[in-house]
Amino acid sequence: MSLKNILSELEINIKDYEGKSLTVHSPINGEKLASLACDNKNSYNLKIKKSAEAFKKWRDVPAPKRGELIRIFGDELRKNKPALGKLVTLECGKIYQEGLGEIQEMIDICDFAVGLSRQIGGLTLPSERPNHTMQENWLPLGVVGVISAFNFPAAVWAWNLALAVVCGDSVIWKPSEKTPIIAIACQKIFERAVKIFGDNSAKDISQIIIGNGAEIGELLVNDNRIALISATGSTRMGRIVGPKIADRFGRSLLELGGNNAVIVTQSADLNIVLPSILFGAVGTAGQRCTTTRRVFIHEKIYNDFYSKLKNAYSKINGKIGNPLDPKTLVGPLIDKNSFDIMQKSLGIAKKAGAEITGGKRVLEKEYKNAYYVEPALVKLKKQADIVKHETFAPILYVMPYKNLAEAIEMQNDVPQGLSSSIFTTDLREAEIFKKYSDCGIANVNIGTSGAEIGGAFGGEKETGGGRESGSDSWKIYMRRQTSTTYYGATPPALAQGIKFTN
Repeated sequence: MSLKNILSELEINIKDYEGKSLTVHSPINGEKLASLACDNKNSYNLKIKKSAEAFKKWRDVPAPKRGELIRIFGDELRKNKPALGKLVTLECGKIYQEGLGEIQEMIDICDFAVGLSRQIGGLTLPSERPNHTMQENWLPLGVVGVISAFNFPAAVWAWNLALAVVCGDSVIWKPSEKTPIIAIACQKIFERAVKIFGDNSAKDISQIIIGNGAEIGELLVNDNRIALISATGSTRMGRIVGPKIADRFGRSLLELGGNNAVIVTQSADLNIVLPSILFGAVGTAGQRCTTTRRVFIHEKIYNDFYSKLKNAYSKINGKIGNPLDPKTLVGPLIDKNSFDIMQKSLGIAKKAGAEITGGKRVLEKEYKNAYYVEPALVKLKKQADIVKHETFAPILYVMPYKNLAEAIEMQNDVPQGLSSSIFTTDLREAEIFKKYSDCGIANVNIGTSGAEIGGAFGGEKETGGGRESGSDSWKIYMRRQTSTTYYGATPPALAQGIKFTN
């Protein structure tokens, strides 16, 4: 399946983005997909100016009408789901089923946002003064900047776009330089939805900027015209982005690293544990922020369960390959740098006394310019320092524990706090785990990966504290206003019973 065929299926032409600044390769085989032009300071400033002007028009459009645009966009995504799923797979390397799942996430958040467009509301609050009404209003925020990562090249943008648009904002999107083509395709489909929508107020409310390196990202982060920066990426990136935004008193929504753990108790149903851990650990070749990276197994079942896990991994190894092949379960790493970092982490683990199964490069003869690896199982007696660092690759550290308190303590003893999971049939263990897990996500009898749209997504500590997607995540895209109205006929009373007369 070539890029040309996919774009033809989507009825999209990307010639207006072509240039010589950025060469895009497929992680499947290393082949060149396209050469694109990057934005410079002048084109960047023009787009920000258009976005600011678009916001001034869009904020006055009634919220339910804004929702109508997102409904149309969702319908366009439904029509193009198979081809968009292939494009995700071609450009970022996740298997086609996961590519389809990513587009379904986009559709789901559109559905959520359409409903939200008729529910955005504040509160009417009791006033202590007679003939006064106090209200809490939610108003559009402004221009929203979205910086996304390669591993979810479309869905994370859609989480932000759908909510921001129904909240009355405009959006500027900087995709990863590793996956800009899916961004261009999504933008063009959104522009198609705007055309169907047929209202000039929607013009320029979504734009993309292409960058290769830090320059464009730095412009976004430091730009006072951008009210909110939603950034997904590494903790290292967050340490740079967060303070810069705070320095100009802007808002940030940070979705950073994850170091997600599963606790397997004595009472766990192992028939549901194994498939959950497998998908969590090797899905997207270990390149999800919610990837399962650590497993703590009760010492009484440790050896037996580890043997089962090792056997399951041996079967997975026979299903590594081209992610467009429906039989494939594990596609490639995004690039050589990811492979090198994986090998470095495994080397450190080995020096710490780990027993390592897998982790080697495979299919090198078939794909000399791509990086396919066997998912690695790393057996440790205790949690070594290397375990506390997130390696964005399919490495699963497996360790024993004695009691639940110890397991939760080890789970929490990392800088990150995104997703966590326990497998148990004991209600007390489940409730204790939910109470003391320090992660933004705490699952019972399901894995760490695969969150639904309805809940707020995000984590604590070095994960950044941001929340995207469902629940009340929409509030970050709006500004809160408290308003008090006096409707009496005599001079109004002052709050706190203050007397002030002349």
